[in-house]
Amino acid sequence: MEFTSEDAGSSGVEPTVNSFIVKIWLEETAEEGGVARWRGHITHVPSGQRRYFEDLDDVPLFMAPYLEQMNVHLGIRWKIRKYLHRS
Repeated sequence: MEFTSEDAGSSGVEPTVNSFIVKIWLEETAEEGGVARWRGHITHVPSGQRRYFEDLDDVPLFMAPYLEQMNVHLGIRWKIRKYLHRS
């Protein structure tokens, strides 16, 4: 994930910390149905909010709002990706 942030340590203030748990599993093997399907979920630990996904690209999309709340500047690529994901 590409992002930039100002050095939080220079202000003397403890930065906000977010933790995520990502669980990924193989739902169906290629031998069983011809196509392997990966599934998973990501959980934001402090809030308990969870999102299930079928596409690994959904993982950073779930994390992006939490990073933005921490004043992390996500590049234009992420802004476009978020816009396209909403459509």
